[in-house]
Amino acid sequence: MSENTQQEATTGQTPDLEVTTSTDAPAAVATGKEEGQPAFTRGRRGAGQDKRGARRPRRGAPRERVRPEFDQKIISIRRVTRVMAGGRRFSFSVAIVIGDRRGKVGVGIGKAGDTQLAIEKAVRDAKKHMIIVPMNKEGHILHDVHTKYASSEVMIMPAPGRGIVAGSSVRTVLEHAGVKDVTAKIFSRSKNKLNNARAAVEALKLLKNSK
Repeated sequence: MSENTQQEATTGQTPDLEVTTSTDAPAAVATGKEEGQPAFTRGRRGAGQDKRGARRPRRGAPRERVRPEFDQKIISIRRVTRVMAGGRRFSFSVAIVIGDRRGKVGVGIGKAGDTQLAIEKAVRDAKKHMIIVPMNKEGHILHDVHTKYASSEVMIMPAPGRGIVAGSSVRTVLEHAGVKDVTAKIFSRSKNKLNNARAAVEALKLLKNSK
């Protein structure tokens, strides 16, 4: 029996063991990143960034609206009822004025069972019947014009410095055509906005070229 074992048996106590501690801290693990950067951010890509670190565009971000080629305004919308053998059928009739406010203007009409489809048809019809208004660089017409369409009678006169003095759908046609400083007079008692707009277009067709 060894000396330590014999001492344990006689005293019942275990001998003291020598414990050695080192004051040197363990070496840091190399990460390949700059010092001073927090450990929890090393090697991680930020949210919303691509591989190069650039900011990615947000999903659902508002996109730039493309401006339409022509401005448009509805001057008349009616619900039309047609009686058939099986009952009544309803549809919508839409009259619209379109123009680029730089000399081009048109009036169209569209009919369909849905208002949106009727508007699309009216826009296509207006593009087919679009005219170019002769005027000078300032947007002024050179002379008076007077015409009649159906039951509507319209006269358009230049009025420097007064702006657009007109009513009903004639004003809408002149604004979308880009004409400035004019006075329009409706001689008839017709309240039909479509006929008044077409009479204004027919009057603008009578204008002579500014050249």
